[in-house]
Amino acid sequence: MSKLTIIANIHAKPGQIELVKAELLKLVPITRAEKGCINYDLHQDNEDPAHFTFHENWESREIWQEHMNAPHLAAYMKATDGAVNQFILAEMSQIG
Repeated sequence: MSKLTIIANIHAKPGQIELVKAELLKLVPITRAEKGCINYDLHQDNEDPAHFTFHENWESREIWQEHMNAPHLAAYMKATDGAVNQFILAEMSQIG
């Protein structure tokens, strides 16, 4: 299977931006060290600091699914429970 690109958009609730940001930043070094992770880049919107985006590339969808079941993702979900307004994830394939 070909490389999988993930675009994940996370919108923190008002007053929860710094908490969500800190928890997202914790994921970066751990995830970058995972097998099959090509890149895992976190961005914060310049106009809306509550909006975060991950741009990720994985060697395969199967490897990405392993990542989604990793303990550090579960810890993030627990730490940010109730602090996120919206989470939108898109699985994408590069076409050009």
